[in-house]
Amino acid sequence: MNAQVSARLRQLKLSGMAGALEDQQVQPATYEALSFLDRLQLLLDQECQTREQRKQQRLIKQARLKLHASLQDIDYQPTRNLQRSHIAALAQGEWLHRAQNLLITGPTGSGKTFLACALARNACLQGHSVRYFRQSRLLLSLTQAKADGSYLKLLGQLAKTRLLVIDDWGLETLQPAHRHDLMEIMDDRHGQNSTLIISQLPTDQWHIFIGDNTLADSILDRLMHNAHRIQLKGESMRKRQAQLTNVNTSDTNSTI
Repeated sequence: MNAQVSARLRQLKLSGMAGALEDQQVQPATYEALSFLDRLQLLLDQECQTREQRKQQRLIKQARLKLHASLQDIDYQPTRNLQRSHIAALAQGEWLHRAQNLLITGPTGSGKTFLACALARNACLQGHSVRYFRQSRLLLSLTQAKADGSYLKLLGQLAKTRLLVIDDWGLETLQPAHRHDLMEIMDDRHGQNSTLIISQLPTDQWHIFIGDNTLADSILDRLMHNAHRIQLKGESMRKRQAQLTNVNTSDTNSTI
């Protein structure tokens, strides 16, 4: 009978409850003193937890983040100009509920993408939809969508995404069509969902990067007026990691 119940639960896609029931069967002495409702509550709790974990993993997969990064692994060395209190506040996710934006700037190798991916992954764990794009790939996808007739569908998907991450902002010159594409995206998302921009360019150079004065004003007004800003500093994290690796290798060789 227990095997039949477990099989039926899995057939109904209640795998969390099925697993919890099997645990109760394996350890009867642990649960025999509990009432029926208490044991049922444990089964329901496990089902909810299992579904939440599956949802988180699905959101992380759909986000297509460039790096597997977590908030716990962020380096707060003083030279980076990164405040724990600021990251802790962002980690709470209130800025996402308020449809505010986040602009992360800094020199090459300063850890911008890692920080952005850590915050984006945290957003997935909180149940938010996330998509990561490099600027060039995003614009290419929009161009291809125009060619195959799926442009409006793609714009709709981008508009509904709770957090849109655009990396390498400002690295490539924008074509007139690209400016209009960005305007469509920012206008759809303004006041509805959050956008995270990662760029080597200081924000005061973004107007020049966009090019067209009228469109630049419109895009940046929607992007910047309610944005949190993080300006990373310090030496390249890649260079620092390479130096640490060389030191460790040298120590190993000297020991051998």
